[in-house]
Amino acid sequence: MNFGIIFNILGWIISIEGAFMILPGLCGIIYGEDSWLYFIATAVVTLILGIILIKRKPKSQQFFTKEGFAIVGLGWVLMSAIGAVPLYLSRQIPFYIDALFEVVSGFTTTGASICPDVEALDHAVNLWRCFTHWIGGMGVLVFLLTILPMAGGNTMNLMKAESPGPSVGKLVPKIRDSAKILYFIYFGMTILQFILLVCAGMPVFDSICTSFGTAGTGGYGIKCSSIGGYSPTIQWIVTIFMILYGVNFNFYFFLLLGKNKKEAFKIEEVRWYIGIILVSIGIIVWNIHGMYSSLSHAVRDASFTVGSVITTTGFATADFGTWPVLSQTLLVIIMFCGACAGSTGGGIKVSRIMIILRAVKYEIDSFVHPRSVKVMRMDGKPVEKDTIRAAIMFMSVYVMVFTISIFVVAFDGFDLVTNFTSVTATFNNIGPGLSLVGPTGNYASFSILSKIVFIFDMLAGRLELFPILILCSPALWKKR
Repeated sequence: MNFGIIFNILGWIISIEGAFMILPGLCGIIYGEDSWLYFIATAVVTLILGIILIKRKPKSQQFFTKEGFAIVGLGWVLMSAIGAVPLYLSRQIPFYIDALFEVVSGFTTTGASICPDVEALDHAVNLWRCFTHWIGGMGVLVFLLTILPMAGGNTMNLMKAESPGPSVGKLVPKIRDSAKILYFIYFGMTILQFILLVCAGMPVFDSICTSFGTAGTGGYGIKCSSIGGYSPTIQWIVTIFMILYGVNFNFYFFLLLGKNKKEAFKIEEVRWYIGIILVSIGIIVWNIHGMYSSLSHAVRDASFTVGSVITTTGFATADFGTWPVLSQTLLVIIMFCGACAGSTGGGIKVSRIMIILRAVKYEIDSFVHPRSVKVMRMDGKPVEKDTIRAAIMFMSVYVMVFTISIFVVAFDGFDLVTNFTSVTATFNNIGPGLSLVGPTGNYASFSILSKIVFIFDMLAGRLELFPILILCSPALWKKR
């Protein structure tokens, strides 16, 4: 294990976080809030610590898969632990474990909250909560690759460990250029949504926070009604952008920068993703239209909710816990489905579900025609056996962690719907579930043990399980 390079890159990670903390500090100064001091103080200490780690030059710049996973896992844990400090010191969230829950939920773009009244929080705190969504959406390591040319080592290991989905590839020959392209698209879409929200009448501060939350598919609202109190136009803008952020970013690369723009529409995962959304909206509108005074309102709420749930954003315009059981069941199903690989959304991912379904079909066909030789394909290209094996292994570990989490949370004594959907919502980085953790509820009533389980689940879900699980392996920490 190359500990030198691990500490060096961790130094860069926390230095970036320290620099980012200046933004909510300035916000607190503008609004005359005392919390600015805690953000600036934490930023200064974090920057000093980061610089000390950066100055310790590693003997070797080489790092491999295990170092990449260790850097990502430790980086996100350390980043979350530091990010919770100003919330705790300012007493905006008086218990550290609650502050940690809130920040982990932010960085992992989950949007689950322990705050019963978000409108009572300082502007600086609300901005930091939403800004953590934007930071975590694309990933701090991906951002690091855009500014830091890493000599030696396989930097693809960092991107693979942090980026969601069964596989990550380079858009262009150089991995650093790929990271720059991703952030160019990400930043541009954020600015575009901000402009449209302001033009639609949303206040500037609200537009900034909402754009951060939508871009990262996080869903922290700064109003108790989430997005429900804004105009229908604003709700449609947020709906469209939530769905857009759930699309594989390769689609935008081919569409905007690719030589052959037709390649964008050949991505099967994107077609499946859009199809699932349209079918889900149609079923839910049919199921709930009798509860609404107009069909247009039902379509708007159904579209917003489906977009929010499948992209694991977590914004809300309606309490879907009051909808018929059919609609609730469908929403829980697409909670597991999630968005596309290579997007900012969470969940299992559409591409992984496609691979598993085709693997099942392949096995059934092999029983019927044992001598036939078939190759699984996606987007017209063969799917490697390693990718299929990784998808099946992911699902096996996913079910195991999910089951253990529900069992531990059950000790709190809440009803099964609350327990099941709370784990579903945190593990898939969604935020709201059903019953006590529905769109109008929160996670404050859970025990410390359950909150620790949720924190683990949020980190594991965002990082695709293994970067967090591998930290518990003794073999990881042995020197080469």
